Amino acid sequence: MFSHVVIFWTDPAQPNAAAELLAGMDEYLRTIPGALHFHIGKMVPSHRPVVDQSYQVALNLVFPDKAAQDAYQVHPRHVEFVEKVFKKVCQKAVVYDFA
Repeated sequence: MFSHVVIFWTDPAQPNAAAELLAGMDEYLRTIPGALHFHIGKMVPSHRPVVDQSYQVALNLVFPDKAAQDAYQVHPRHVEFVEKVFKKVCQKAVVYDFA
């Protein structure tokens, strides 16, 4: 198994940025073949100080292996998402990949 977690910080000057990002993920990324698990969502507030609450949206994908994740990265719909959605509404993203 190969997990691909992306944490997104949206542009605070765009009040609908998180909603646009989630809609874009649903439109462009959900149907890309290869993922065993696809989960997107907004940050959930927590009283625990160890929980990072500085981001707005996260993406969690699980692939059978790194090769499937590599294919996902260059898929035309992923490239289109980055150009049409991510670059428009995000200031930063951090990726955590692990196997």
